[in-house]
Amino acid sequence: MKVTSTNIPDVLIIEPEVFGDNRGFFFESFNQQAFNDAVGQDVKFVQDNHSRSEKGVLRGLHYQIKQPQGKLVRVAQGTVYDVAVDLRKSSTTFGQWVGAELSEDNHRQLWVPAGFAHGFVVLSESAEFLYKTTDYYAPEFERSIMWNDPDIGINWSIDAAPLLSGKDQQGLMLNNAEVFS
Repeated sequence: MKVTSTNIPDVLIIEPEVFGDNRGFFFESFNQQAFNDAVGQDVKFVQDNHSRSEKGVLRGLHYQIKQPQGKLVRVAQGTVYDVAVDLRKSSTTFGQWVGAELSEDNHRQLWVPAGFAHGFVVLSESAEFLYKTTDYYAPEFERSIMWNDPDIGINWSIDAAPLLSGKDQQGLMLNNAEVFS
């Protein structure tokens, strides 16, 4: 697999080796040892999630203030623009974001470590989004930052207002949100 650093060194783009011919393709979507070698630490995943969303749906920016989740994310169908925001107050990249297009065609994955908010917007007619997490979902610790916080300044590359859940419409601005030390 090919591993590419982003402007926030802890967030990585992972591209598997894809073997294809006229019948289709094959790739290893996850290998624990290869992943641990790529991120330079022993990461254990405890939960797999799968969502489907229509074009223009924006999910995020989510994180858990306790039981923080590292996420390995990918797209099985469609295309999304995926974003990670550093919420680690002690980090030199606190409040900064990185984004990557993930699609069924490029097979890219994004490693979003614990301590980051995460979100994505669907660019295709629909998308199926898959992700592994390093801790269990704990709704009592879930927090949300507003997708359009001007202090973060994410360029979502969308032309219209996104479709948001009620929860995401209530997201906080970064300067009012609980963050990691």
